[in-house]
Amino acid sequence: MSVLQNPLQIRPLIRYPIQNLPNSFQPITPNLHSCPRTPPKPIHFHPLTAKSHQTHHSGPQPKTQDDGIPAEDVKVLAKFKSRYNYIRVLEVSRRADHPFAGSRLLLLDVPGNIHSISFIFKNLTNTYFDVFATLPPILPPGPIGILGFGAGTAARSILELYPQGVVHGWEIDPTVVAVAREYFGLSKLERQFPDRLVIHIGDAFRATARDGFAGILVDLFSQGSLVPELQDPNTWKMLTKCLRKGGRVMVNVGGSCVEAEDSQIDGKVVMEDTLKAMHQVFGDKLFVLSLGNRQEDSSIALTGDMPDLEVWKKALPPSLAGYVDMWKPFSG
Repeated sequence: MSVLQNPLQIRPLIRYPIQNLPNSFQPITPNLHSCPRTPPKPIHFHPLTAKSHQTHHSGPQPKTQDDGIPAEDVKVLAKFKSRYNYIRVLEVSRRADHPFAGSRLLLLDVPGNIHSISFIFKNLTNTYFDVFATLPPILPPGPIGILGFGAGTAARSILELYPQGVVHGWEIDPTVVAVAREYFGLSKLERQFPDRLVIHIGDAFRATARDGFAGILVDLFSQGSLVPELQDPNTWKMLTKCLRKGGRVMVNVGGSCVEAEDSQIDGKVVMEDTLKAMHQVFGDKLFVLSLGNRQEDSSIALTGDMPDLEVWKKALPPSLAGYVDMWKPFSG
């Protein structure tokens, strides 16, 4: 089965041992005195800011997600090992000079991959989760499946932006869901949308919905890399059978920003192999949107005919409309 994880990367600030906390999510204060005497490395985030939002300045450049966060601006709320994941929850100070200021981060895997990002005072995050929120307006009526639910970042955006949206999320690690309820407001989201949000614990590749899904969001990572099933065309054939007529799939296919536990795994190569497998199934109905300061940083794939772009823009909140013009046909 597949451990469900995401590729936005973070390198650990402190190389602390992972602790086992039996059924407990009590806050943990990091022991900064146990750090090596050498200065700690800053936390590095790979950029996932849409190109349409980038600007050029002659003066000092503003901080981006590629810049580090000072140690004093990061608080460790929890750290432990579940059956499937090394789990850490970090909180970035609102005073930090960084795009992630005022956010909570869910990290999984030894390299420290960010699985979910939650801001206290805003719903959208300037990450690939925002792109996921552009999918509902171009779908037929019906439920949306999220394969790789995590802390529910994508689900929150969809439920709050689209009153008719119904989300079924799959997450193999029940501890991730418990952490999401404790630290990321998932319990409140479940109470707010009891008839529109269903969370399933189990293998995402067994996801089903009565009469099929209107759309499927795929965000499946294991040990820091896309799960190998996504490089198999048979997986995409199987998922298309789960769609209603006119249904679409949107996929986080990662890129060079992906940091796998296995140093021999190249995130860009895995991304290319995944897109090639999808292309065998979807042919010329496969489009790619690239994010980051470098084109290969991270990419999202979309299946189906390209919709009317102007109509699509009008159906989106203004902050999301900029993504629409970024889609390009997959060239192989």
